[in-house]
Amino acid sequence: MTIAPGLVVVDKPAGMTSHDVVGRLRRLLGTRKIGHAGTLDPMATGVLVLGVGRATRLLGHLALDTKAYAATVRLGVTTSTDDAEGDELARADAGAAANVGEGAVRAGMAELTGAIEQVPSAVSAIKVNGERAYARVRAGERVELAARPVTVAEFALDAIRRGPDHTDLDVRVECSSGTYVRALARDLGAGLGVGGHLTALRRTRVGPFHLDAARTLDQLAERPELTHPLDAAVATAFRLRTASPDEAAALSHGRPLDTAGIDGVYAVIDPDGRALALVKEADGRAKPVLVLAPAGASQAPA
Repeated sequence: MTIAPGLVVVDKPAGMTSHDVVGRLRRLLGTRKIGHAGTLDPMATGVLVLGVGRATRLLGHLALDTKAYAATVRLGVTTSTDDAEGDELARADAGAAANVGEGAVRAGMAELTGAIEQVPSAVSAIKVNGERAYARVRAGERVELAARPVTVAEFALDAIRRGPDHTDLDVRVECSSGTYVRALARDLGAGLGVGGHLTALRRTRVGPFHLDAARTLDQLAERPELTHPLDAAVATAFRLRTASPDEAAALSHGRPLDTAGIDGVYAVIDPDGRALALVKEADGRAKPVLVLAPAGASQAPA
């Protein structure tokens, strides 16, 4: 099977790393040229965007700076990883978490909404002196990370489910890239005085890619195909500018165009909708940052 370049939006199952998904998709699509954007922890499920063939070159340019999640926060227990995969560190007094009122929960969530300073989980992938924080923690080192500015556009409560010694909160989160939902769970529990951690996480959107377009690995095994072929992927992920034939020829050789007054990286297409290049305007010119249809290139899959 020869697969054309494009993007595949996968509904990642729990228990697999993002790299595991890449390996599975390589076997399903019969190509090694596959990469992923925006990793998900093994515990998490939901939207994972993968590039195939030449579309792997798009991954570093995709605007995946906003994300949405459905999650469950358990109040009453603190863990070493701020989620259910870690060791239990502390447990609130019997009944304390079960008695936390809805008003207090909503007030605590409001405190964690907007532009905030967040300390990432110690087992995050942030590098400390060249080594991932989680690797240092696993080696027995105590890691303390600095707070970072993030934006939580929404931290909304959908349901409260109470047990004898805990309270589970089903929540929705809309946030900027770099926000740790498990850190929100940790900080919400700390603010309520009972501790907390994340027990479930499902990513429902990353950038313009939504869960309703995602397919499971089982579905892809039955019918291996792209979610968005290259041209459609570009049209989905970027603002568009249509080039004249002369402009298309210039771009194919990596030459800049006149500006169009568009901020940030955007895509240039030909009148037939074929993706030509990604460009960014600077110093009075629209300069290519990625040429997708170079001069003399075949349009065959790559």
